[in-house]
Amino acid sequence: MTKPVSPPPIDLRQRMIEDMEMRRFSRETQRNYLRDVGRFAKFLGRSPDTATADDVRQFQIVQRDAGTPVPTMNSIVSALRFFFAITVDRPDLARKLVRAVNRHHNGAPAPIMDRRLKRLGSFVDYRVPIGADLDPTH
Repeated sequence: MTKPVSPPPIDLRQRMIEDMEMRRFSRETQRNYLRDVGRFAKFLGRSPDTATADDVRQFQIVQRDAGTPVPTMNSIVSALRFFFAITVDRPDLARKLVRAVNRHHNGAPAPIMDRRLKRLGSFVDYRVPIGADLDPTH
């Protein structure tokens, strides 16, 4: 009686690339997601598909305590959610990841519009009424 041939070990990196290509992710997004999952694997010291809910929690605490900027933390969350939900079919871990929130000096969440306006800075002219014709030739 012949023994069934076991499938070759899964190359998680290649599988993740294939999953992203099927969804038409840009090359830059693919590069960023691979970097972020690699960062998590380095933190774990083992393959990221062996992670536990506590590993995910500890990783996010370490990132926060290291002063990782909120946009970077949220990019990492997106990459890990994709990895866990799609590549390794572990939606339980994808749900454990928490998005970071920017906060005002008083601890309250910063309204999105405030942040956007601060980035625009002096480029915004508040004196122009909404809907005004901005073409000076008319």
